[in-house]
Amino acid sequence: MSAPLLETRNLMIRFGGVIAANDVSLKIEAGRNLAIIGPNGAGKTTFLNICTGWIKPKSGQVLFEGEDITPLPPRKIVRRGVARAFQIPQLFTEHTALENLLISAAAREGMRHPLRDLSRVPEREEMMHLLEMVNCADVAHRTVDELSEGQRKLIDIAVALALRPRLLLMDEPTSGVASSQKHKIMEILIRALAEARVTSVFVEHDMGIVGDYADEVAVWNAGNVQLRGTPTEILEHPDVIRDVIGEVA
Repeated sequence: MSAPLLETRNLMIRFGGVIAANDVSLKIEAGRNLAIIGPNGAGKTTFLNICTGWIKPKSGQVLFEGEDITPLPPRKIVRRGVARAFQIPQLFTEHTALENLLISAAAREGMRHPLRDLSRVPEREEMMHLLEMVNCADVAHRTVDELSEGQRKLIDIAVALALRPRLLLMDEPTSGVASSQKHKIMEILIRALAEARVTSVFVEHDMGIVGDYADEVAVWNAGNVQLRGTPTEILEHPDVIRDVIGEVA
């Protein structure tokens, strides 16, 4: 039997008196979209930070495809195939959408000083295809500071996909986007992930998004996984209705 794509074993970390990860053990299988929900301060973002090397746990392990990646720095974890998209898009706003993807491609290929001459980055056609995948090809040559928040979110995902990950961890992919645009943005995002064959884990507070786009849901509470199941099982669970939906819906 093959190893899970990502597995955490007994993760522990605290910040002062707050336990952000309390013996967290979780397996993530390839080809699934897992949503993480829970009240504020439950440890959801801390979990993403541990899995991508931004925070090191006091104890426990993170394994990617059976390999222990816990001690690796973020850049090496990215090269193993784990990418990250943050709540606020991490883009070079003075550069065009296409240039942002070219910078990501250059980093993937280990180019030194790519900002000096982006015309030398050979993956232009590949990056344009990624922009097409996220419905942003028409703004390829516009600077990021001209674009809407929804477009920035999609380009941020395309930048992550330019690294050719097998797993993408996302922190609130629809935050900051107008309510009328959230489902459209998520529909594009999920379709792009499927085309790229990328598994995803995403933290989300909008239960409508969770119900429509997650294959599985894990409920975080006090630094631990309280429940896990299908969106229907989780969103109709009385504990979730009481502790999560009533607070963040």
